[in-house]
Amino acid sequence: MNFELSSTSPASELLHQRVIVTAREMQTLEARLFAAGMPVAALMEKVAGRIAQWIGIHYPRDGRWRPVPRDHRYPSVGILAGPGHNGGDALVVARELNHQGYEVQIYCLSDRHKELTAAHLAYARYLGIPVVETITDLEACSCVVDGGFGLGLTCPLTGLIAAAVETVNTWNHPVVSIDLPSGLHTDTGQPLGPTIHATHTLCLGLWKRGLLQDAALPFCGEAVLLPFDIPYRDIEVVVGMEPPLQRLNTATALAQLPLARKPTAHKYTVGHLLLLAGSRRYGGAALLAGRGAIASGVGMVTLVVPESLRLTALAQLPEALVLGAAETASGAIAALPDSLDLTRYDAIACGSGMTVDSGVFGVIWSSDRPLVLDADGLNWLAQQSPELRQSRPAPTLVTPHAGEFRRLFPNLDRSPDAIAAATAAAQTTGWIVVLKGARTAITPPQGTTWVNPDSTPALARGGSGDVLTGLLGGLAAQRIRGGNEATDGLLAAALGGVWWHAQTARAIAERQTVLGSSPSRLAAMLLETLGSISAPKP
Repeated sequence: MNFELSSTSPASELLHQRVIVTAREMQTLEARLFAAGMPVAALMEKVAGRIAQWIGIHYPRDGRWRPVPRDHRYPSVGILAGPGHNGGDALVVARELNHQGYEVQIYCLSDRHKELTAAHLAYARYLGIPVVETITDLEACSCVVDGGFGLGLTCPLTGLIAAAVETVNTWNHPVVSIDLPSGLHTDTGQPLGPTIHATHTLCLGLWKRGLLQDAALPFCGEAVLLPFDIPYRDIEVVVGMEPPLQRLNTATALAQLPLARKPTAHKYTVGHLLLLAGSRRYGGAALLAGRGAIASGVGMVTLVVPESLRLTALAQLPEALVLGAAETASGAIAALPDSLDLTRYDAIACGSGMTVDSGVFGVIWSSDRPLVLDADGLNWLAQQSPELRQSRPAPTLVTPHAGEFRRLFPNLDRSPDAIAAATAAAQTTGWIVVLKGARTAITPPQGTTWVNPDSTPALARGGSGDVLTGLLGGLAAQRIRGGNEATDGLLAAALGGVWWHAQTARAIAERQTVLGSSPSRLAAMLLETLGSISAPKP
């Protein structure tokens, strides 16, 4: 990925939306701008102007978004101003909103301020903008702008500042945080102590790592990026030509899906997936994984289930070649069918509903086929020796949720930074790690880590992960049969499949609320959703 683009090109705007930075990287970028001649005051004016414009659009003066008290001519805005440049941004916003006719009140979280912030506070007083003495004076405001502490906070808020934050959190007001909610760690997204619960977070310049972490979601509300035109040569110097952490977007995800086929394609040229799933106890998992695989468009699916499930699977999945396997006493797959030749398959997906009683995990693990491993396959793997875990002779993709990740990587799970933990796991093992969550991280052993920013709690249903396993396996088989090296094929499947799976659940939730995305409906709606997104617009 090359950054040599004009700062006004559509591609450059998309790249600003993708790149994710740490606090140190953002501070380095800002320092480069200032060293090159951009005045700090000018950047503050630019940023605050865009914040004020955003507020004017989303919280207009006519008060349609919120009932306005009778004694207020226009909606009133309370400003929390911190001592640093985050507070300076907020004070410029206060000035601009005051000029536009909003009623504005300011509460300072400290009586000591950086020089530029102090100058803006003095001018606000000159304009007659009230600076109130107690945080409760802002309770009558229609909304609050949180300009307390943004980029780079490393210690908990304490004393009167913490009390002010906790007071604001008791109000039923919209809260717009500048860059990050006050009290949140920039990189881990963890609350350091009392932390603002924002309705919106206006992230400045480039996406901050913390806002892409699950831990931040209860605090940041809806996160919106407000770019301020950072030159690409500076981004390239600070984060590299291939940024190590990026947001997964529609264009990137669609490019990974096998949507183009040769006119001479037939079932033997578009991938053959071997899917092992199910047990007597969890028969539904096999059906859901099978439906996900079939929806992927893969040429052929061979599904291995315990013999007691074979007829049910045949009836429910007529598109699949269903093989019954010998069972353990508990109803798990005891051994692979004698007729099964693993070398015939482009990829294997394994684990959904199988229970750790299955006797086939060791055989699958030692095979030379690219593998998607999930659910009970991961639970089996967590019980194995480090030597066996490192012995896999072929590329591997694992898809743990938080609990499975904890069992697989107990030392890494102690990290407060989930993205860093997933990246370390991939680098240590050589596997592609898909750490599932509200913000799923997709981490190859080398290269860019991707975060899917658009998911939904509609996926919080037992069986959603089984659909994903089948979908990823089918996509991987297609990409590998299509000529991709196995690791690249697995990564492409992960990028495209995680995004497609989440977008389908989001589409269902929009129509039927978050309660409507049952795993069966999720599998059934995959292709319709993809078609609506990827089809050329008239």
